[in-house]
Amino acid sequence: MSLPTPHVKSATEAAATARGLKGSPQKAQLVLALIRGKPIAQALNALQFCKKRLATPARKVLLSAIANAEHNAGLNLDKLVVARAYADKGTVLKRFNPRARGRAAPVLKHRCHITVVVAEQTAAPKAAAKPAKADNAASQAKSTATTEKTEA
Repeated sequence: MSLPTPHVKSATEAAATARGLKGSPQKAQLVLALIRGKPIAQALNALQFCKKRLATPARKVLLSAIANAEHNAGLNLDKLVVARAYADKGTVLKRFNPRARGRAAPVLKHRCHITVVVAEQTAAPKAAAKPAKADNAASQAKSTATTEKTEA
């Protein structure tokens, strides 16, 4: 079985891409950093109230990735998380502004491609890691208490 796009790495993922958006990839990365690793409800909420101009197309791409996950991959919407979100460099329009003494100043109009990959969240390993740290701290406290008793 071949995967539908090069962005999808497993059967539990779905992706969407918007190409040729007006805006630099650097500015798009600032918006996409808000949603990486979040559940889709939180990601949509963050993009809804973000004041950056590229937040609107990023939200559309996220909604498209969610629709692809539901319709094409048959994934559970309640477990979806933004696995990856990144912006690639697109074409650059090169224009010139006239300056003094017959010179010209270049103006670069950047474009970007936004890609969002959503995946089903597996069992939460973070929740299991927290009690292990507490157990480790408790065992360290016991070991220091026993060393204090032996010294006294």
